[in-house]
Amino acid sequence: MGASTLTMAFGLFWLFWILITLLQHGLSGISMQVFTQSTPPPGSQGGLANAIYGSLAMTISGTLIGTPIGILAGIYLAEFGQRGWLAPATRFINDILLSAPSIVIGLFVYEVYVVSVGHFSGWAGSLALALLVIPVVVRTTENMLRLVPNTLREAAAALGAPQWKITLYVTLRSAKAGVLTGILLAIARISGETAPLLFTALNNQFFNSNMNQPMANLPIVIFQFAMSPYEDWHTLAWTGALLITLSVKNLNFFYGNFHALKNINLDIAPRMVTAFIGPSGCGKSTLLRTFNRMYELYPGLRSEGEILLDGNNIPGP
Repeated sequence: MGASTLTMAFGLFWLFWILITLLQHGLSGISMQVFTQSTPPPGSQGGLANAIYGSLAMTISGTLIGTPIGILAGIYLAEFGQRGWLAPATRFINDILLSAPSIVIGLFVYEVYVVSVGHFSGWAGSLALALLVIPVVVRTTENMLRLVPNTLREAAAALGAPQWKITLYVTLRSAKAGVLTGILLAIARISGETAPLLFTALNNQFFNSNMNQPMANLPIVIFQFAMSPYEDWHTLAWTGALLITLSVKNLNFFYGNFHALKNINLDIAPRMVTAFIGPSGCGKSTLLRTFNRMYELYPGLRSEGEILLDGNNIPGP
């Protein structure tokens, strides 16, 4: 116990040191011109507006490209890939992509896409980031779907639901929190990637919203400005690093405050068999007892709203 606590404290010490150093150097450069002006030449005033826009555009595009592919592949591996050679081969390739250095992904996209079109572009950067998103989402989706109890699948099948409905409305819905976590992890990974963008999107000193042209982005700007001998560029590099750190932190914080359930409505069709499906202890029996006004079994139990039967409110006075 003492050794594990000491190890945790050692890791947290360096993490807090990095964050404190980042805040000390980065906060001094925060101003409105950082968000309204493009990267300046040496000795001039400027900001990071073009780099911020480019990073957001390529991160969002890469996520939108890679996430559906990753979710579909994860569903196949967890739900339909129990037999045959395709699932093991897909899993093997995904493991290679998951452990491959990002610079290798950038070189691959450079050779396949950039050389073919003849110039760097934001779409090339988005494609490279999408290839980094896919393996993370695939692995997380597969693992989360495998954690869903088989009793849920069996109960849905017993009610006559087809396989695609079981997968979409039962299995995937039960694992949506874990799948969302995987997507957020993938976004956090690509938000600070530098190497793949160096060979795909390159950089652009001017503000550019055309994804078919080279685009500025925060990781490349931070790298170039940090390596320069100019003090004003160093300040912008620290500020850019702080912005990336804050964006990833805010993303995870927003998920932590996600309102999962609100204003639930339940309609039960008359003369139809209705099943409440869920794992043991999820509250199925409690819900039915609430409908039947069996409050004496659970002190303090109450329901808010109306439960109508033939137009009459059952819990009403």
